Amino acid sequence: YTVPGVSSVYHISLGKSGRLWVSDGIGNLVQTDLQGNQLQKIQTSIGYGYHTVTQDGGLIYTNKHNKVINKITPDNTITEFIKTGDWVPISIHSSHINGDILVGMRKDGEGKVTRYNTTGTDIQNIQRDNEGQGLYSDPHYITENINGDVCVSDFRKHAVVVVNKSGQHRFSYTGQRSTFNPYGICTDVLGHILVCDDISNTVHLLDQDGQFLSLLLTPQQGVKYPISVCVVDENNLWVGQHFTNTVKVYKYLQ
Repeated sequence: YTVPGVSSVYHISLGKSGRLWVSDGIGNLVQTDLQGNQLQKIQTSIGYGYHTVTQDGGLIYTNKHNKVINKITPDNTITEFIKTGDWVPISIHSSHINGDILVGMRKDGEGKVTRYNTTGTDIQNIQRDNEGQGLYSDPHYITENINGDVCVSDFRKHAVVVVNKSGQHRFSYTGQRSTFNPYGICTDVLGHILVCDDISNTVHLLDQDGQFLSLLLTPQQGVKYPISVCVVDENNLWVGQHFTNTVKVYKYLQ
């Protein structure tokens, strides 16, 4: 699919009825249908995994400059939904399990994940491990696994940081070679974790305990610079790339 109005595909949120929300690295957030017709375009603050489709089919996205989370209803009205105080919201995910909203935030070089319920009330903050060490530095993509684990792609930690639903640190995955730059992250119906690596231009496949299973996509499969991933239904893997507005869809689970 070619997405008009963006220069690259840093994040993909799939809505109901085949609507696709795509953002690039320079603040363009575009909604298209699967025929490539642009339905809506919004100028936002620059970011990575900063939008997500909610259970009711609306879109929520973070604004780093105003430190707010905005909501776009299905009839295209934009309203201010949540204020995040001193913390800059940089990533967001709407839970498929219960509709909770997970937000990755940053302040003074530290990161945290805040969980809000569907009405926007803050119900959990995840910031430190049992030793009191900060879990996050730059949580720029966030998702949730089928077992309730919160999976964060943290660029400055060079790690995928995973905590369970009560916020206990389970594991951090730091790649297969000396340097690992994780970007887009998603999970599938079997609990696998898929994450893009900016160094090797590959998509790593992990099990839900952080064990490396395989390089799912490499340049041999025709992706040059994968930066965002999204598994929509059981068997389609959507991949967005740097430097091109083409989204590739792969047959995934058989």
